[in-house]
Amino acid sequence: MSEIAFWGAVELGLVYAFVGLGVYLSFRILDFPDLTVDGSLPLGAAVAAVLILAGVAPWPATLAAMVAAGCAGLVTATLNVKFKILHLLASILTMIALFSINLRVMGRPNVAIINEPTVLTPFYGLGLSDYLVRPAVLFVFVAIAVVLLTAFLGSNFGLAMRATGANARMARAQGIRTQFHIYAGIALSNALVGLAGALFAQTNGFADVTAGVGTIVVGLAAVIVGETLLPSRRIALALIGCVIGSVLYRIAIQLALSADVIGLKASDLNLATAVLVAVALILPRLRKGGRT
Repeated sequence: MSEIAFWGAVELGLVYAFVGLGVYLSFRILDFPDLTVDGSLPLGAAVAAVLILAGVAPWPATLAAMVAAGCAGLVTATLNVKFKILHLLASILTMIALFSINLRVMGRPNVAIINEPTVLTPFYGLGLSDYLVRPAVLFVFVAIAVVLLTAFLGSNFGLAMRATGANARMARAQGIRTQFHIYAGIALSNALVGLAGALFAQTNGFADVTAGVGTIVVGLAAVIVGETLLPSRRIALALIGCVIGSVLYRIAIQLALSADVIGLKASDLNLATAVLVAVALILPRLRKGGRT
């Protein structure tokens, strides 16, 4: 694997680290299996790309992408909380609807913004090569997100959200508005995924309606690999584990696709993803079995 390919994998891993953080919120904090992310990631990319093409500055466009994806999460939460639809089915319904909505937003299957300004544009030309600037800036963005999310989950509101996911009935007995915390948590989760979509569009120069296929698997891979490497109950370490898991997952995928001995092609990406996630799930169980 070449140096450029390595840093490209790190860059993509840092982009999808936001997906890992969002999935951690829904799956681990709220115990809410949310497949909306397969639609909210391309929604974030579509909104950011269309607004940037319309002349909106990159930062407001990115914020709008987060808001749009957060609203998608609210739809899923409403279907589940208000109308008592099973969370898994509610998220699938929203995900399917978002495919058509994303086409409406872009007006066509994909939009190119390769020559447009992005949030990374001000950092080019400062002495680093372009393929190093992007992962460096993304690392700073991810670090800020981890710090803010750690502080949020350690606040009274965040603790109430964690209690909602741990035991909703007990949380209600303590006076916690569990429904409100589900709304807030799923919206925040999808907003983070929408941010990943916006950054994906700006780092790769395009938004595509199919960009979200397999997003939930990538997010789960980041969470599972992170928990395997950093098995800790501390929120900060768990979030850092999600970031490390996302980056290592992308590097592993790149290594697998670059290894001529294995013979994998780009079309085998989903196969390699499924195998890696399965291995990450099996290894902890094998360790526990070995100890007993």
